[in-house]
Amino acid sequence: MKSGPGSHGIRRADHVAIAQFINKGELVLDVGCGDGQLMELLQSERGARTRGLEVEQAGVNRCVAKGLAVVQGNADADLPVYPDDAYDVAILSKTIQELARPKFVLDELSRIARRVIVSFRNYGHWRVRTTLMTTGRIPSLGQDTGWWSDGARRPCTARDMAELAAKAGLQIAAATAVNGKPVTGKSLTRLNWTAEDLVFVLERKKP
Repeated sequence: MKSGPGSHGIRRADHVAIAQFINKGELVLDVGCGDGQLMELLQSERGARTRGLEVEQAGVNRCVAKGLAVVQGNADADLPVYPDDAYDVAILSKTIQELARPKFVLDELSRIARRVIVSFRNYGHWRVRTTLMTTGRIPSLGQDTGWWSDGARRPCTARDMAELAAKAGLQIAAATAVNGKPVTGKSLTRLNWTAEDLVFVLERKKP
């Protein structure tokens, strides 16, 4: 993994896809920030101001050692302390499928930030559908092929995520397959079949 934007390591593809939607000077909350790789990228290449929330103390320690502003906290419980419109953008990078209360978290982030960006594994991909149909087994989009391996605890499709966003009062402003080009939400059917990993940019619905 890339330890910093200036190193020669490999960046996570979803981080690169997310970064294109961040504007210079925006205040960004990275929820489930891990060791801060995305925060480093956004600061270095997008000129963003970043803050992080991470449940694991080890991740917090690594972030602090890099000079990143991160606090330890559990997104499933601690987001209500954040004020309304405190951030321009909140990010859930491969995080929402690991949460115990994904709708609660998305509801809170829609209050805290003007935009919410979510990256996730899409279990509507044609290969997943084919595997389930032909083998009768739950497919994995992780490195291991077993359903018990590390990966999404809550498998969902692009349409599932769009439905959750709507229930949280959010609309899809843009969507992209990781390593793909942004499209509008109207292209969800194609993305749901062809993209293994997706990024959604969500905005509050206009009254």
